[in-house]
Amino acid sequence: MKDAAPQTIYLADYTPPPYLVDKVHLTFRLDPEKTRVISKIDFRPNPASQSRDFFLHGEDLRLIRAAVNGAEITPEIDAQGLRCDVPEGPFTFEAEVEINPSANTALEGLYMSSGMYCTQCEAEGFRKITYYPDRPDVMAPFDVRIEGDLPVLLSNGNPGDAGEGFAEWHDPWPKPAYLFALVAGELVNHPGQFTTKSGKDVELNIWVRPGDEGKCAWGMESLIASMKWDEEVYGREYDLDLFNIVAVDDFNMGAMENKGLNIFNSSCVLASPETSTDANFERIEAIIAHEYFHNWTGNRITCRDWFQLCLKEGLTVFRDSEFTSDMRSEPVKRISDVIALRARQFREDNGPLAHPVRPQSFVEINNFYTATVYEKGAELIRMLKILVGDDGYKAALDLYFERHDGDAATIEDWLKVFEDATGRDLSQFKRWYEDAGTPRLKVSERWEDGTFTLEFEQMTPPTPGQDDKPPRVIPIAVGLIGPNGDEVRDTQVLEMTEARQSFRFEGLGARPIPSILRGFSAPVILERETSDAERAFLLAHDTDPFNKWEAGRALARAGLLRMIRDSAPADEAFLDAILAMVQDESLDPAFRALALGLPSQDDLAQVLHDAGDTPDPQAIWEALETLRHAMAEKMQDVAMRLYAQFQVTEAYRPDAAQSGARALANAALGIITRLDGGAAAQAQYDAAGNMTQQLAAFSCLLQAERGAAATEAFYDQWKDDRLVMDKWFMLQIVQATPDKAAEVTEHLTRHPDFTMKNPNRFRATLGALAMNSAGFHHVSGRGYALLADWLIKLDPLNPQTTARMSTAFETWKRYDAGRQAQIGAELDRILASPGLSRDTTEMVSRIRGA
Repeated sequence: MKDAAPQTIYLADYTPPPYLVDKVHLTFRLDPEKTRVISKIDFRPNPASQSRDFFLHGEDLRLIRAAVNGAEITPEIDAQGLRCDVPEGPFTFEAEVEINPSANTALEGLYMSSGMYCTQCEAEGFRKITYYPDRPDVMAPFDVRIEGDLPVLLSNGNPGDAGEGFAEWHDPWPKPAYLFALVAGELVNHPGQFTTKSGKDVELNIWVRPGDEGKCAWGMESLIASMKWDEEVYGREYDLDLFNIVAVDDFNMGAMENKGLNIFNSSCVLASPETSTDANFERIEAIIAHEYFHNWTGNRITCRDWFQLCLKEGLTVFRDSEFTSDMRSEPVKRISDVIALRARQFREDNGPLAHPVRPQSFVEINNFYTATVYEKGAELIRMLKILVGDDGYKAALDLYFERHDGDAATIEDWLKVFEDATGRDLSQFKRWYEDAGTPRLKVSERWEDGTFTLEFEQMTPPTPGQDDKPPRVIPIAVGLIGPNGDEVRDTQVLEMTEARQSFRFEGLGARPIPSILRGFSAPVILERETSDAERAFLLAHDTDPFNKWEAGRALARAGLLRMIRDSAPADEAFLDAILAMVQDESLDPAFRALALGLPSQDDLAQVLHDAGDTPDPQAIWEALETLRHAMAEKMQDVAMRLYAQFQVTEAYRPDAAQSGARALANAALGIITRLDGGAAAQAQYDAAGNMTQQLAAFSCLLQAERGAAATEAFYDQWKDDRLVMDKWFMLQIVQATPDKAAEVTEHLTRHPDFTMKNPNRFRATLGALAMNSAGFHHVSGRGYALLADWLIKLDPLNPQTTARMSTAFETWKRYDAGRQAQIGAELDRILASPGLSRDTTEMVSRIRGA
């Protein structure tokens, strides 16, 4: 295990590596407990470095032998790695080490998963395989020989010689060690083929455990679509003869973009109509695209150091978002992305874990695979594209690929290509990368003699280590709508660069209603005094799909706040507006399904906290339940009609049209269930021919508190499918009432199918408790204690998952003194655990120090 003693690493201290690597040869002699790794590495001094300190990272390795230029040596070894004397010029370093994959429960480095050998090396897992300069700015081609008695032996690149008990692989493209991959096991492949635009044939494979081969077709379809899209939109062609994907049950992340050998969490690649929902299919499509797009934005051009993580992840998240928008509904994708951004990244920005998109320091890099780096990083790319336009963006990206292919690049390199391609000065835009926090954008307006003026003021609140934030450039997309509902000014992007700035619109015949921040053109919190009547008007007339949805969400939020604060009844203006919207046949069914959703409990708690109130999780839950019931009473006839209208009778396809229809029908089913006690849901459950319909009905039955029989039947039907069982665990907890959530969770942790060693199952159970906000924050404190108990148990086995799950406590300072005392005590208990990992120590310390 890593040393828990914190050692802060700073971006300002970066120095080039003393030595570069020209070539790597690795031999693996596989054994579950005593794998031998033999390395032969050609080094040369780096002329860009003044240092000649030869240090190789290494953790949990047993050194058998080491040599320099063939002469055996006795190096200095500590918990971090190896040092030795080396010649002044180029030289060859050799080492033989022994590692124990079966004991590697951290799932970092080389480990075992259900009898399969697999690796996870990002960010710093390669040092658990052999001694190496494990940093992303050291890149080299790899030759790999795998020796073992398993039938499938895979590594990066193109296949070489193979025979009984061995296979060799050659990756001609220089790569950092974090992109190394090895998989060996009893696997079967689902094959495919793709011909690039230059006529090169590429062999494609998805490798799975026997029995899962029937769940690969969608993954292959998504991969081919991704390869075609990247050629057409970005001009990026695949560069090896082979592209392999492997599904792994035990994996800390969603997937990993290792060059030519992507390793996926099984949940992110295996799909069938019977076992996967529409949401699962869409997620798989997006994640396969994301990892494939990394071939250029992450692999061919990687990041110089881990502070530049957003360079590869923000850009690739933006690219996969564009891809999904093209494959499906662009407005629905945009709204879904913003919902996720606000739920995860805004929360992060507003608490003790706030950090810049490019952090200035870290203790454990695994703790910075965050929504800020990924999702906010993608929003920065989106803003750049808005500011420079489509042509400028394309010119900049073409220059980026031309200039930096083969490089380990920085944010400065990234912004420089935009400046060179477009002539813009982006020094102010760079503040988005350097300053943490979500800007607040206050808006006021004036109307006088046909001129409408919008006055903006920007302010970013203090965050840990950053008190004062200078103004940033903010692209504000604005349209104006006349009193009759017609658009009187098409969308215009205003560029705000000052702390306070005004924009005038002249020659108008009547005072317009402004539609501000269209398409969510910048990741800011918009603060503007408005009325329910105006929100209803925008919901009815706004031509921008995002702001149309936003108006409905704001209308719902305003009514809910009155219900929470003043025990007011459900707002009739909202009910009337949402009823009209859901019947609008011109709107995409998927959009209507999204618009029927209400603000989350966490969203409402944050709004109350920002307003100076102390949120009561139970009161928030009760207000939401009251409003949902009022919606059901208002919409019962319409819901029955929509439920019948949008039933899909064709053969199942997870495409946008069918998925949207099912989404609206199932939203209608949720409304119906509140009035019929679950009769329609039971009928759908009994007749369901796919998991989307079955799971939606199961959820409704649980919500109606008549799910006992369905819970047992669902388990009996799917107990042998590990991914479906994750859904079974999660849904029971998410749908539990606040007073029962911790009890249901505790009961399920005693179930024979629960295991904390599998990250998916742990997240499906303890993660679901954190998702049930009122249940987790129940006044008894039972949810806090239960999660803390399990984090303490998990940390010695899997520090990464433990540290990430600890973020459930990050908003603790919002709540009343009693809850704060309860959470503070649990955080202290975690920190007092003997041998607590560096990962968890850093995260919990940051949360506790809020």
